[in-house]
Amino acid sequence: MSSQDWINVSRDARGVACVTIANAAKLNTLNRAVMMALIAAVEALMDAPDLRAVVLRGAGARAFIGGADITEMAALNAGSARDFIALVHRSCEVFRRLPVPVIARIQGYVLGAGLEVAAACDLRLAATDAVFGMPEVRIGIPSVVEAALLPQLIGWGRTRALLLTGDTIDAATAERWGLVEQVVAPEALDLAVERRIVSILACGPQAVAAQKALIRAWEDLPMQAAIERGIDSFTRSWDSDEPARMMGGFLDTMRRRKLGGSRGGNEA
Repeated sequence: MSSQDWINVSRDARGVACVTIANAAKLNTLNRAVMMALIAAVEALMDAPDLRAVVLRGAGARAFIGGADITEMAALNAGSARDFIALVHRSCEVFRRLPVPVIARIQGYVLGAGLEVAAACDLRLAATDAVFGMPEVRIGIPSVVEAALLPQLIGWGRTRALLLTGDTIDAATAERWGLVEQVVAPEALDLAVERRIVSILACGPQAVAAQKALIRAWEDLPMQAAIERGIDSFTRSWDSDEPARMMGGFLDTMRRRKLGGSRGGNEA
């Protein structure tokens, strides 16, 4: 299987890209070849001027990403372990660097590195059959890299419950904890994703990109610095015509509705 075959990328006329990890026979697990192909495919989208959103999914219905490849990890040593886990980190971080929202379309198993990738996405929508877990301690290693995002999503206690036991949770629990934003039946998952995409496309593309960058900065900044960064971002919005154009369109719509209501009242 060539490196290009591990990852499928499609784009529609709206500027929405779908990235599919095509390793279904092995639960879409991440080996070196898959990770290198994934990083290359997503980086190729990075500067696309018309890109508005990205959907990440795993091939088939059995898994989103079943984790990192244990066969490859079992062959690691102290010299090669750092390079392998750095590659896992890059497979997560590339989605955080994308300037557009990334939606994780989750079905089946979401384990270990798979959950770290999901955490690196902006929104997570899951089917009711999804199973989430961080089982690394059960194979003799800690959960690392983007597992560090979990406390901000679900709190420290729930993060400890996942990372220190290796236990799995179901989709309903994941939604209750705040690990995913929505849970639907498997047959309704694509529609749920599409509804989120429609909402994103209704927004100003430059505003959405600025908002994603700002949210990521907020994760690292103390409160006052985060507020100042927001003020700077708000001010820079007027470097383009997007605020004036979109606000003008909104006000025009309100005027038309008000005029239509007034006419309706007079006719009554």
